[in-house]
Amino acid sequence: MPQLEQSDIQKLILRALDEGEDDEINQLATSLHPADIADLLEGLPPEDRIPIITRIDLNRMGEVLVEVAEGVGRDLIREMDENILSKAVQTLDMDDIADIIPLLPDNVIADILYTVDKESRQDLNSLIAYPEDTAGGLMNVDTIHAREDISLEVVQRYLRLKATLPEYTDKLFIVDRENHLQGVLFLSSVLTTDSEKMVADVVDREPITFKPLTSEIDVADAFQRYNLISAPVISDDGVLLGRITIDDVVDVIQEHADRNVMVRAGLNEEDDIFQPVSQSTRKRALWLGVNLLTAFMASFVIGIFEATIEQLVALAVLMPIVANMGGNSGTQTLTIVIRGIGTGTINAANATRVLRKEFMVGSLNGILWALVVAVIATIWYQNIALGLIIGFAMIINLMAAAAAGVLLPLALDKLGIDPALAAGVALTTITDIIGFLSVLGLATIFLL
Repeated sequence: MPQLEQSDIQKLILRALDEGEDDEINQLATSLHPADIADLLEGLPPEDRIPIITRIDLNRMGEVLVEVAEGVGRDLIREMDENILSKAVQTLDMDDIADIIPLLPDNVIADILYTVDKESRQDLNSLIAYPEDTAGGLMNVDTIHAREDISLEVVQRYLRLKATLPEYTDKLFIVDRENHLQGVLFLSSVLTTDSEKMVADVVDREPITFKPLTSEIDVADAFQRYNLISAPVISDDGVLLGRITIDDVVDVIQEHADRNVMVRAGLNEEDDIFQPVSQSTRKRALWLGVNLLTAFMASFVIGIFEATIEQLVALAVLMPIVANMGGNSGTQTLTIVIRGIGTGTINAANATRVLRKEFMVGSLNGILWALVVAVIATIWYQNIALGLIIGFAMIINLMAAAAAGVLLPLALDKLGIDPALAAGVALTTITDIIGFLSVLGLATIFLL
């Protein structure tokens, strides 16, 4: 089948479903990669998803359930036959089964635990023991390990005897008899070093390792910083527990990128785009209520100066400019600081310097654009005093926006609140209030 765009595949699937062309549906369902099928299902209405996934063979069905967004996966699992679902999940690697277990019915979980062998059951229990957003939750147990007191020739023979290597295997893990990690042996060394040499001669004894409770963000940062393909997870006493591979880290990076976009609107990146209207309405209503409250706070400030606005209507025209510029300037600072907190480049040690630098940037931008706005306002209304007041208000608001853009996310992070979730709304409220207050307050003092 020629390569098709996702939108074209969706159109073909929908047309085939409408016309009852089962052969075409089967062909499309069996020719696509599981990740592409997952994308396809997320873009289809719920009633059209089951006819697609039930036409996929069990091996690929399990992979599709791992790939789809959590909300879509939960709906699919609820509608699927439990016997088929159990068989599909059992085709997955242990780490993938651990990821999907929270979505499965109790009967299916019991069937899986009863069916898999004792070793697999132990592996699964060890994986689900750790929180999902930690190194232990990311790791899998399909490690290849060896001892350091053997030659590279023995390692080569051992690798040739294995039918296949686990995906993303770039190194072997060297352990002692108690399974304590001694180092790692890169496959490149196995292939290019004299086979008569001992493993102990070429082992890397200072590999990048993770403890099982290391956060997934720290894991992703390390993979990016050190260009890792895989890395071991060890216990506090150095016992090898499993490994993390780059494919899982890429998923973490993508999930957090999606989350950072969605969370600013109070939304969940795992939500199904076709979820019931009542659910979407309920989730969004809370966030809209928060925004309405902050809007009333800004309106209250304006109401205090109602008499001032009545005497100088031009203020009502110019106030939004000051508030909007403050909001945009603050958002620039906020974005930089939230990213810095996330990557670890901004912390308590350098927060004061960051604040000082951003305050200077806000001040200089405030002066620059204050001059522009003051000139425009003066020409527009033929009132030099009005222009000066708007200019000074602009400086005040941009300086306040810069300070708030640094201090808000730092304070929220210290309180254990995600800055990406709450800082945006708080910043907008602050810049609106200070913008209105500075314009109207200065006008009340100097013009009336």
